[in-house]
Order: sequence, then structure tokens, then C-alpha cells
Amino acid sequence: MQIQENVRDQVSEAEWEARVELAACYRLIAHYGMSDLIYNHITSAVPGSHHNEFLINPFGMLYEEINASCLIKINLAGDVLFNPNSTYGINPAGYVIHSAIHGARDDVGCIIHTHTRAGVALSALECGLLPLTQTSMRFGNVTYHDYEGVALDLDERERLVADLGDSNVMILRNHGLLTAGPSVAEAFNTMYWLEMACRIQLDALACNTKLILPQEEIAKKTAHLYEPHVRRPYGIMEWPAMIRLLDRRDTSYQS
Repeated sequence: MQIQENVRDQVSEAEWEARVELAACYRLIAHYGMSDLIYNHITSAVPGSHHNEFLINPFGMLYEEINASCLIKINLAGDVLFNPNSTYGINPAGYVIHSAIHGARDDVGCIIHTHTRAGVALSALECGLLPLTQTSMRFGNVTYHDYEGVALDLDERERLVADLGDSNVMILRNHGLLTAGPSVAEAFNTMYWLEMACRIQLDALACNTKLILPQEEIAKKTAHLYEPHVRRPYGIMEWPAMIRLLDRRDTSYQS
């Protein structure tokens, strides 16, 4: 794999910082067991592009291989603006899903899509995500998108955006999970806890006994307390600890 030398010198300092953060997110998703071989995608808006450009992974690399220099920059039209490694292109499904949301939501800086075992299993349950624990009650504004096949049709973008609405959490039926956030840190934190909520629900359902659900008003109160404007935007405080975790193990994501 040959990557152009000195990618850092070919992009703005702000874009380089965005690349490092996004590469860190890929590594964290792999570290916490949420990757899917070479599939799925995480994107980040390029600073200063007014959300018209975003960074995405080279289709063919494992998440644990991603670094700041290998990320591909594309625009909302799907044009490749900068590909430091001509060996790989982009995943067309990644373009369809992520361009739809980046193009429609100015408040979204990062989007994460996963196909985890727990996330896909829960996406096939008619009940969806239940307010079963404090972890799942955090997601009071979760939305759903019905499966339309592999996301290759540009027509699906309109329905993806409509189903997501103003939420930052969507369960893609029979497919997987999607989270968004103003920053990489917030989108990652949301995905981490959404994944945990899915795992916990499946564990509880597997016990084959009656579930105890909280009163509706309690669930709503709990969800309100997790809204970013109420106490704090979750993910920001946690992010430096996530970076320290990566740095203790492997700093190559920064290269």
C-alpha cells in the first residue's frame, strides 16, 4: 500500500486535525468490537467546507489500519477530491448514506454506521429499542428506517433523511445502527452507548423472564437529562481518555 508522502503538507491544519480525530474513531470502533471486516463507514465533515466535503475510509482497509493520511476526501456529489492512496476507492453505500445526512444536517459533523452482531439483531426486533435500562433510556429520540436493500440507490437518501429527522440516533431495520453528532467525539460516545444498550437488551431478552420497564414519565425524564444542552454534550469530556487509551497501544493512527 503506497500512500502519498507528506499528506499533512497538502491539507489545511484544520483538515489534518479532523483526519487524526476521524482515524482515532475508526481505531476505537475496532478496539471495542464494533467493526465489520472492511465494511461500514465513519465520516467527518471537512472544516471550512460548509459541510459540502467529508472524509471517508478507503474501501478495502480494516478499521485498525486507518490513519490520518489514508482518508479520502469527497464532496456531496460523490466526486473524489483527494485520494492519497489510489489502491482503494470508496464504498458506494457509504457515499449514499453519509452524503444524504451531511447534505441535509448542518449540525452534523460526524456520522457512524455499524453492522454489529447486537445492533443488527436488535434492528430485526419488532419492539425496537426498549427503555429497559438507564443506558437505553438515554435514547429517547431514536428513529427507524425500513430496509430497502443494499444502500446503493440515490433515491433512498431522501427517505433516510426524512426518517432521521432531527435525531442523532437511527436504527436501520434489518441492517444496523447509525449515530450522528456535531463532533467525532459526540458521535462515537453515542454509538458506544447505543451498542451497549442493544447488547443489554438482547441479554435481558435471552433470560426468558418478564421484563421490568420504568414508568413512561421516568423514561422521558431520563432521556431529557441526557440531552446535550441539559447537563453537558456527552462525548467531549470522555474523548481525551479515549485518545489516551489509543496512545498507550498504538499511535500510528496519527500518521
